[in-house]
Amino acid sequence: MQNFLQALKVQRWDDHRFYHHNRINQSLHLLSATSFLCAYVLLFIDPAAAALVGWLVAMVSRQVGHFFFEPKGFDEVNQVTHEYKEEVKVGYNLKRKVVLLSIWVLSPLALYFSPTLFGLFVAAHTLSELVNHVALIWLGVGAGGLVFRTVHLFFIKDIQTGLVWITKILTDPFHDIKLYYKAPIYLLQGQRLDPMNSEQHA
Repeated sequence: MQNFLQALKVQRWDDHRFYHHNRINQSLHLLSATSFLCAYVLLFIDPAAAALVGWLVAMVSRQVGHFFFEPKGFDEVNQVTHEYKEEVKVGYNLKRKVVLLSIWVLSPLALYFSPTLFGLFVAAHTLSELVNHVALIWLGVGAGGLVFRTVHLFFIKDIQTGLVWITKILTDPFHDIKLYYKAPIYLLQGQRLDPMNSEQHA
């Protein structure tokens, strides 16, 4: 268990120091984390609503931060290239995220070819029913993306790395709030980039 927790700490720190320099990105992660916590609650009440909040608010705000605000050049703080960071990224790097997001965007097209999604749904007759079906498809895409990368890590790394990663992903909303709750304040004070002091975030 001690090894597991240490590996989780390392994955979290690497993710932060490599991919969360920008205070705008951190602020968007704060929004994302709060939205994901709402989605977690909604999972037990209305899974379709949880998927809509999770994808349209939490995931979009999260990925906008990564794609548009994070520096893509040489990382002076960590003394590594962007290409190196992409290569060693345990979870979804930017290229893998493009694949996942493409699947997410295109997945509702399945309802065009099979309105019942091969018998899983009753064909939608109203807009609300259609939105509900799309949301449930997105819920499946999200769960599938988590399971796929976890099992993939079992083979290319080891079982512990995969289990640590999925634990990190599922608990990221709590950890992100702890890390980034001050990010909007720093941003308003004019601090665009996090100085990345290890004693501040470890």
